[in-house]
Amino acid sequence: MDEIGFRNLKAWKSLFVMVRFVQLFHPLPDHARWRHAEQYSRDLLQTTEEVDESSSTTPHHVFICRRTHPGHCLGIFHGENPLNCSFNIILFDLVLMILITTVLRLLLKPLKQPRIVSEIIAGIFVGPSVLGQSKKLTEQVLPDNAQFVVANLGAIGFAYFLFVTSVETDFSVLRKVGKKHVYSAVIGVFFPITTVCIVAYCFKSSIHGNLAKPVGIGSVASSVSVTVFPVIYLILKELRLLSSEVGRMAMATAMVSDVMGIILVFAFVAVKHGQHSAADALWFMVSVIVLMAFAIIVIRSVLLWVVDKTPEGKPVDRSYVVLILLGVLVMTFFSDMFGLLFLHASLLLGIVMPDGPPLGATMVQRSRTVVMELLMPFTFAILGLNVDVFAMANYGWSNLEPLFAMVIAGYLSKLIAISAVALFFGVPFKESFTLGLMMNLRGLYEVTIFLKWLDEGILETPTYTLMLLLTTLMTGTCSALICFIYDPTKQYMTNKRRTIQHTPPGTELSILVGIHDEECVAGLVNLLETSHPTTTSPFAVFAIHLFELVGRAFPVFIDHDKPERPPKYINYKKIHNALKLYQKPRSEYVKLRSYTVATVKRTMHQDICDLALTYKATLILLPFCSKRLDNLAGSEIVRHVYGKQSINSRVLANSPCSIGIFVDKGYHNPIAMQYYHQLFFRRCVVLFLGGADSREALAYADRMASNPEVSLTAIRFLSYNNIGDNEMETKLDDGVVTWFWVKNEGNSRVAYREVVVRNGEETLAAIQALDNDTNELWIVGRKQGINQVLLEGLSKLSENPELGVIGDYVASTDFGSTASVLVVHQQIMRG
Repeated sequence: MDEIGFRNLKAWKSLFVMVRFVQLFHPLPDHARWRHAEQYSRDLLQTTEEVDESSSTTPHHVFICRRTHPGHCLGIFHGENPLNCSFNIILFDLVLMILITTVLRLLLKPLKQPRIVSEIIAGIFVGPSVLGQSKKLTEQVLPDNAQFVVANLGAIGFAYFLFVTSVETDFSVLRKVGKKHVYSAVIGVFFPITTVCIVAYCFKSSIHGNLAKPVGIGSVASSVSVTVFPVIYLILKELRLLSSEVGRMAMATAMVSDVMGIILVFAFVAVKHGQHSAADALWFMVSVIVLMAFAIIVIRSVLLWVVDKTPEGKPVDRSYVVLILLGVLVMTFFSDMFGLLFLHASLLLGIVMPDGPPLGATMVQRSRTVVMELLMPFTFAILGLNVDVFAMANYGWSNLEPLFAMVIAGYLSKLIAISAVALFFGVPFKESFTLGLMMNLRGLYEVTIFLKWLDEGILETPTYTLMLLLTTLMTGTCSALICFIYDPTKQYMTNKRRTIQHTPPGTELSILVGIHDEECVAGLVNLLETSHPTTTSPFAVFAIHLFELVGRAFPVFIDHDKPERPPKYINYKKIHNALKLYQKPRSEYVKLRSYTVATVKRTMHQDICDLALTYKATLILLPFCSKRLDNLAGSEIVRHVYGKQSINSRVLANSPCSIGIFVDKGYHNPIAMQYYHQLFFRRCVVLFLGGADSREALAYADRMASNPEVSLTAIRFLSYNNIGDNEMETKLDDGVVTWFWVKNEGNSRVAYREVVVRNGEETLAAIQALDNDTNELWIVGRKQGINQVLLEGLSKLSENPELGVIGDYVASTDFGSTASVLVVHQQIMRG
């Protein structure tokens, strides 16, 4: 048939809102030959032009008419299918992706799989490999017009993802990386590239299409050799390895690798432009230089001005946030206009953004949830829509074998190279191998680049499918192996006693003090002063200021005794100076060393335990809640209180020594340090319910009893007729109580009593009877070894497990006491 014509075009347009035409003899692109039928029709539509009333037909054109979906429907009560409306289709696709991803995350979590693996599999699930096998379902859920919208929303989501992750990237860290990281990165990039090229040469007769060209081989080599920092940061954060020694090493190495990767990407795109003419490559480089200069000189200056205009301690004004988010789209437009990858602009804008508070932190906090939870599902959907395992199976193993060999050889060579370099620099084998696995982690950046190569014809649908599956498999395998091989908490499992009870008298007591904010300082220093350090019983105090890392990816560890300049956004001076002011008049018997750690909350416990292990601390003192709840909004209560309690719980689970959790009810002026030599707890009460924690609490209280300004009352609770007693625990309790009483028998400031109770109700009644306005500090063991008869019926009353049942009750507002509370947990031997 030479010509297809329509005499009544207007009548057809009343039925078909959109009419498109393509050339009748338009050649089928090579890279689309193996695509799914739906994908091919989409390729055709992308090469068409919309016909209006002024369009004319020719003998060389064929009309393809498709019915568009109305924006909204009247409802099911009018007999309409909700999925016939474009708006409902997009909503349904979003909900479907989120549900599938959530289910997969729950299923894969026991296998130690990161979130990215679940999201990629969810995208594959909605594509032609699974749900797409049903043509009717595909037409309903993901018709061609909906796929066009999903693809564009996915691109926007990926642009914002790169922006958010690059905001958290601080390239100033490159000034501090050592030779170990530089050599690991350089060898870890060039050795896999060389290996891939050698394998490609061996299979040169089997490689077909654009993949056989230098550009194709270089694309595969770069994908397996370069580790992108934002990707490895997100996965290590999820695995809670950011603060581990190997995690820090991996991020520093990835930072160097990332810089090399950016250079390689620009070189790759320049070479690709140069295939047409040298002038194209030259104009591309000029565009890159102009865009980078504009971002660094103009945009960064404006952003620094915004930071200067923002009052200290306040978030950035909302109007600036909106303008910056709009600027991401503007920069992406210009990047695409200049022939760069659209992702370069958002990446560059995020890099020039001042990291940390107020601007970087505000941008991350305001945009992360929307980007990660609402836009990114579309990105993974479009990735999965181009995956077709059936096309890969039909493609033939002989055609896929060269690519498979190149990818696997590249990953293995990178693992060997990184591990060998780390071993050369003295890193133990287990840590070296773990580092090699970490550097093989891949994520959204790499798989999105695969999609770009697919669109440019470097990859075909079968080879794209193989690349994405191998990348997902590699990331999942490496994550599982990392969790199986490397556990940073194992080093805390010591078989050496580091408790107050077992510390010989007259020896230095090492105490690690955790500080969240200024309001923590007064109470903790008062507690130290009450503990009565002397020249015969000196203290070595290691204070660690814990600062939540927001808007920055690389953790910061600052030793204030070293000439190191902390980031501007960390307000450490008041706390550091206050501690120095406390220590200065006590320098003969109190040694002080202070640190500041900025990291995410989920890994703060590792920094605390690492420092305690390094300095062989006997006791870790942590605040329970330093902010008054009646001064906080509901969301802030959750953020401050729950965050600190979760840190305390993780320290309790991993600590290499004893722990004291301090509930300060004094609400002192946080910086009134000039009066600290007069402030301490004068009346203390010890609630001894038996067990290891109570013995540790009594041993700590014994140190306070030596303070001439402190009066101490010790109350031992016994069960009626010794019901429920553990014979071994009772003997140990008797020994410690006898030692304490004999030592303090002549001390008029120390009193000892015993109370017999039948159940938990009588225990609380006895504690209530002890409360009076003169008590200033309650000291209680947490829970280890307590006779459960003493707590009978009280387990449901406890809301804070880290305080134990009795500690939680005494600290609660229901108890009504104004005295502060110290809950003591003795070290658990795990070695």
